[in-house]
Amino acid sequence: MIDKRILPLAIGGLGIGTTEFAIMGLLPDIAKTLQISIPEAGHFISAYALGVVIGAPLLIGYSVKFPPKKVLIGLMVLFTIFNGLSAIAPNYGLMLLIRFMSGLPHGAFFGVGTVVASRLASKGKEAMYIALMFSGLTVANLAMVPLVTYIGHVYSWRWYFVVVTFIGLATLLALYRWLPVVEGSSNKHYKEELHFIRSRESWYVLLITAIGFGGLFTWLSYITPLMTHVSGFEETTMAYVMILAGAGMVVGNLLGGYLTDKLGAAQTTTLLLFCMMAALVGVFFFSSNPTVSLVLTFVCGALSMSVGSPINMMMMKAAPNAEMMAAAFMQAAFNIANSAGAYLGGIPLLYGLPYNYPSLVGVAMTLGGLLISARYLFKYRDVKPNL
Repeated sequence: MIDKRILPLAIGGLGIGTTEFAIMGLLPDIAKTLQISIPEAGHFISAYALGVVIGAPLLIGYSVKFPPKKVLIGLMVLFTIFNGLSAIAPNYGLMLLIRFMSGLPHGAFFGVGTVVASRLASKGKEAMYIALMFSGLTVANLAMVPLVTYIGHVYSWRWYFVVVTFIGLATLLALYRWLPVVEGSSNKHYKEELHFIRSRESWYVLLITAIGFGGLFTWLSYITPLMTHVSGFEETTMAYVMILAGAGMVVGNLLGGYLTDKLGAAQTTTLLLFCMMAALVGVFFFSSNPTVSLVLTFVCGALSMSVGSPINMMMMKAAPNAEMMAAAFMQAAFNIANSAGAYLGGIPLLYGLPYNYPSLVGVAMTLGGLLISARYLFKYRDVKPNL
């Protein structure tokens, strides 16, 4: 039976995942209503990501002295308010500002939530509890993103933000009712939390995240043209393809937590990065086969979430006295990986190469992350827990 204390964090992850990813499928609808081009509507995605990168260290830095439960409630209040305002944004300029503000609490929520989840867990189950928190993010990709995308297409994209707002309200209620009071760090100062960046071990983990994870975003960013132009699927089937990828994320997230608790964080990260590289090689060579392409979609979806738990555990080990700030920097690194993967993966397409070529760029990025992870494993070898 799932510990209900972790449910508020999972519900919060559901809301964050829904607001972050569903907008990608509704850009044409938003562009039409606001009378802008689709590329201009894409700026709303970039504005949200920028909010994540800036908000994660900033908000955690100013909240380290407060109890984590109060911080999480405050962050979710911001999230709920700005997603509610997104539903009524009248023009491009205000929507851009509101989406930036909506992204501010994203990284901070997961940063604080990661530490809280690990403290709620019994000894040896920390990674699984972190995975349970991120399960909300995976369920968002599996169920909520297709659902609100459908609602947005059929009725209005504004209902997508209304749904997210209600999830935010549900998270607030769950945080108040079920999340216990967790001891904070009232004696800490913002500058003390930033001391972890002086650690070479911390930079190893951040680089593994920013470079290695970028490999899978080269695949995910261009999955629709890959599946329609290379694998031969109709555009009308892409919702089902994305559900398959979401199912992989659900499985991979839990598998990553399980393996981390059994093998150790650094060992699991290195193993999974190698699997990522192999899967992306498969995408490049075998995407023209529809059946194999579907299998690879599930596998890549699984791998995209499986490394979340071990890499966060690595960072908590590297920054034992600044876990929340370190976890916030991890969220910034994830978003750098997202942006870098999308940008670098698009370069072959500018030269007219087929849509399986972004995954080849992904192989190179994942190899870079793998080499850094192997170096980390050699230099900071961790002990296998609970074998």
